[in-house]
Formats: sequence, structure tokens, C-alpha cells
Amino acid sequence: MKRGNHIAIFDTFKTHHAKSTREAKRQRGIIAHIAIEKDPKGKTRTAIAHILAKKYDIAWQNIYSAIFKDLDEVLLPAQVVKEGGRLPIKRGPKALQMEGIPYYDLTNIGLIIASTIEETGDIRIRMKLLESYISNSNYNKKEDSDINTNNTNNTNNTTINEGILLLSRYAPSFILKLISEYIMAYNHGEIEKLDRLDGQKLKKVISDQITIERELVEACMILSNDKKELLRNFIKIIS
Repeated sequence: MKRGNHIAIFDTFKTHHAKSTREAKRQRGIIAHIAIEKDPKGKTRTAIAHILAKKYDIAWQNIYSAIFKDLDEVLLPAQVVKEGGRLPIKRGPKALQMEGIPYYDLTNIGLIIASTIEETGDIRIRMKLLESYISNSNYNKKEDSDINTNNTNNTNNTTINEGILLLSRYAPSFILKLISEYIMAYNHGEIEKLDRLDGQKLKKVISDQITIERELVEACMILSNDKKELLRNFIKIIS
């Protein structure tokens, strides 16, 4: 990704860190809409402008140019979205009628980003997007050995993928925390690519932030059954 093409989905105002910027809201809305919309007609620039304008209670013409810029100058160059195809039109300039108007789909990078966005839907939908991302990212062991002869790294990355798939079913909020931190690190230039999860880079990003969770997991592994039951009841009461 060219670092000039800043993905703004986590941006907040400097004086109000709990409030997302307009650009952040708009880009989140674009990504979320493309993620859940099935009909290509609903994924053109104009269709997206109508949807977001209705959400923000403004005229679609007032948001169209900003959406055009978000798509063409940020989300397309950053490989978050791609042109999914073109739809024929019956009106307008002849050249445009022949070329058609583009509609957009998410790339694999777009899938992992969409999984962290609340606007995409409930947590089950977001975990499905994350599962699709991992499925699309996987490559067979032969390709692994051709690309990277470090078997330890390959094993670690496989464990990361399988661990995320497992915890996406049993601890989805925890997984969203990890993925969000990973994407923010990518956006800050700390990670070069998002096409696959890299175990070593994920560790670098989140190791200091999951100390509590790690302690809890390690405690559960060594506790006797009666103490596990006590811990389970304790967590249930305080949560």
C-alpha cells in the first residue's frame, strides 16, 4: 500500500478521541455496504452515495464526490476494494454507454478490514468475513515450502490461522481485538502487507496487549477441575 493512501476507518478527532472523523465514517460505510450488498447494481458509486446519504440524512449529490475520492484515491490503490465489473447503461454519453459504469467488490484485504467494522453487522457476520479472508489466504504446504523454507514460520502461521478460526467461534470479541490492532499497525506502516496473517508480526503488534488473556489461559490449563469451576463461576458473576 502506498502510505499516502491513508485508510481512515480508525481515525478520530484529535480533541475528541471517542468520535470518528467524517472520512472514517464514510470509508467505514463504503466498506461495510460493499461487504453486505449482493446486487452489483447496489455497489456502484451512485448507489453507495444514495445509501450513505440516506443514513446521514443529506442529499446524495453532497456526498458523491467524497465517495468518488475515497474509492479512487484510497480504497482502490490500497487494494481494499476492486472493480467487480461494469453495468451497461442506456443513457448518457455514447462512450459511457459502451464502457458501462463500474461496481465494486471487496478484495481479500477488504474482507479482513470489513470484519472489524461494526457497521458491517453483528459479530456472526463479521466472523464469516474473517473466515472467508483466512480461507482465501491459505496456500498449500508445497507452495509454503517454495515461498518460505522456514518450517517454523510456516507452522506458526498455520497455528495462527487455525487458532483464529477456532476462537472466532468461541471468543469472537477477543479475535476482533487482535485483528483491529493488526490492521491499525498496517495502517501506521508497521506491517507491509495484509494479504496473509503473519504470526511473527502479529506477536510484535499485540503481545504486550494480551498479557491478561494469556495469564487467564495459562491459569486454566494448570487448575484442577474444581478450581476451573470456581473460576468459571467467578467470571460469570463479574461479567
